[in-house]
Amino acid sequence: MSTHFFADTAVLTGRSMRHITRSADTIITTAITPIALLLLFVFVFGGAIETGTDNYVNYLLPGIMLIAIASGIAYTAFRLFTDLQSGIFERFHSMPIARSSVLWAHVLTSMVANGLTLVIIVGVALLMGFRTSANLLAWLAAAGILALFTLALTWLAVIAGLTAKTVDGAGGFSYVLIFLPFISSAFVPTATMPGPVRVFAENQPVTSIVNSIQDLFAGQPVGRDIWIALAWCVGILLVAYGFAMAAYRRRIA
Repeated sequence: MSTHFFADTAVLTGRSMRHITRSADTIITTAITPIALLLLFVFVFGGAIETGTDNYVNYLLPGIMLIAIASGIAYTAFRLFTDLQSGIFERFHSMPIARSSVLWAHVLTSMVANGLTLVIIVGVALLMGFRTSANLLAWLAAAGILALFTLALTWLAVIAGLTAKTVDGAGGFSYVLIFLPFISSAFVPTATMPGPVRVFAENQPVTSIVNSIQDLFAGQPVGRDIWIALAWCVGILLVAYGFAMAAYRRRIA
């Protein structure tokens, strides 16, 4: 690995970020669907859904944020796939730079772009009545979980971007991830679900992440959910990173 890894990554991240700033509609587009869901469920279905909270937007927001992240990482796979098809990777590899910095630039761009999308969504939620009693430490903990979740899914996106045969295939994998919050505690408590669905909902990663963020935003003590959430995120991250690097080595061999 080049001794200039960090400098190489910074330069390549700047390149990727310029693509984002030149097409800011990408961030806006990524935020539109989650915001539409937020509006739909709060103002149309919210009155009919019993969650045990006075303000449904408070309950709903963590799940909407996870949907936004799952949607946003599809663009990471798309940008990576486009770079591969354009031949820019071969040009980078002909230069004296750290090869892994090419991937890390896409990963860091994903983190920044998804972070901006989440800020937009939180802003809309505040206008809709979202209120929290979370202190600074709770906000930092929630941000940390969201960042770790984004990083884990981004490396899944890297795998898709490296192995896809078509541009639709590069981003198509994200549909499964977008669907997961709908079978979790993101929209309704899992206790209201029928047996088999409830078992799945309570034992998939989104539920523990949503429960943890809900407790943090409510200023309540977090239980074992936060440790389960962290275990899921770290586990997905390590496995995805390993497969992504293996796929990358095969592509550049």
